[in-house]
Amino acid sequence: MLPISKNWEKFSHLFAREEISAKTLLLQEGQIANTIFLIEKGSLRSWFNNDGKEVTFQFFFEGQGVSSIESFITNEPSLFNIESLEPCVIYTLSKKDFQTLTAQEPAIKEEINAHILQRLFLYQKLFLSRIKDNPEKRYKEMLKEYPEIFQRVPQHYIASYLGITSVSLSRIRNRR
Repeated sequence: MLPISKNWEKFSHLFAREEISAKTLLLQEGQIANTIFLIEKGSLRSWFNNDGKEVTFQFFFEGQGVSSIESFITNEPSLFNIESLEPCVIYTLSKKDFQTLTAQEPAIKEEINAHILQRLFLYQKLFLSRIKDNPEKRYKEMLKEYPEIFQRVPQHYIASYLGITSVSLSRIRNRR
């Protein structure tokens, strides 16, 4: 079942269902994003390469959509990668079909705008947290708001997301 609202049902034929294995790179940094991915089952992460070091900055789970929105809209190369963390069932929507869908259904365009604003608010919160909070406080916030991450995401990706090493994350976890 496609993880979207009723407004999208008449366009379900535009989506392609795919089953992918863990560690599948769906979008590579530097490529132009021409696809939106909707997750039915599994998890994805977005990350970039910083002088040979992988930096994870977002996790996505069932019912969420992901793309490099800036690249998708501007046709500029993506600044990050999108990769599966576990075996997934995803639905893909091409840019052409996305444009058809948003042109024909204003309610969908409103949903997408609301989703983008929600993401903007989340990124703003994460950005401020990175500046003002120490790693332990960021860890506790993450544990409180997103406990599922700790059951499904490898520790080294969580550490990368928090901006610390796996060893530092272990120390923080042991202090609880």
